[in-house]
Amino acid sequence: MLFLTILQYIIDTAATVIGGVLLLRFWMQAVRVRPPGAVAQFTFTLTDWLVKPLRRIMPGLGGYDWASLVGAFLIVLLASSLLFVVGYDVQMVLLHALLRFLNWIIYGFMALLIIEAIFSWINPNAPLAPFVHALNEPLLRPVRKVIPPLGGLDLSVLVVLVLLQIAQLVLSRVFVAP
Repeated sequence: MLFLTILQYIIDTAATVIGGVLLLRFWMQAVRVRPPGAVAQFTFTLTDWLVKPLRRIMPGLGGYDWASLVGAFLIVLLASSLLFVVGYDVQMVLLHALLRFLNWIIYGFMALLIIEAIFSWINPNAPLAPFVHALNEPLLRPVRKVIPPLGGLDLSVLVVLVLLQIAQLVLSRVFVAP
């Protein structure tokens, strides 16, 4: 049993990194943000092996890179399939994979918001700061319309983080409910 736990940990770690980069690739193309050279090279090098074959099956539609999004779900499904070996049924594995996939998306947005907050405190002129800001803008813009900066302090990042945490709580209740 210890071996399966270690194997699951290794698989989850690799899947989270690859899935996170696939989701970043999807989001960059969805919001039309051109990544800096090093980020682009890392992203495409790590994900092309999966995205390019999937694009033959599902080309981009409506300006979205569906192959990256579906690839991220396939990675989480593959990582969750070890649960099938342990004795879960197929429906439980699919639900577990869907919950993990949605959590990856929420955690990804949270990470981008935290990175932007750190940049704003430490070095707003950092080379990656405009890139991260552009990725966060679609999330922050609607909140900024409702809650403008107060005394020069922008609370929109905090509000969006709280909303993402609420979404995560709701998701966990929906997926655990009988």
